[in-house]
Amino acid sequence: MTFNIKQNDTAPSIRANLKDGDAAAVNLTGASVRFHMRTIGGTTSKVDAPGVIISPPAAGIVQYNWIAADTDTVDSYQAEFEITYADGTIETFPNDSYIRVEITDDIT
Repeated sequence: MTFNIKQNDTAPSIRANLKDGDAAAVNLTGASVRFHMRTIGGTTSKVDAPGVIISPPAAGIVQYNWIAADTDTVDSYQAEFEITYADGTIETFPNDSYIRVEITDDIT
């Protein structure tokens, strides 16, 4: 999956439908979510911030609402959503790759 956004934009939010190995929605009742993003090949996060679980939690939909500092640098990024379940276990989506985020320069 590739998500495209222009430099300095804060909309649209990035959203994901989380599925388990059987392609069923992940139940996020009682869970919390964080969004992580770094440059491709980088080791430092540009974004490490709370995300939002969209109601109803059993639908498995999460999103991150950008702030201006998140999209101020043109580059290619890797991103993921990290879920902490009510029992304290942690699962990251996607677990076999990353969401690619492309921040493209705007015309000023």
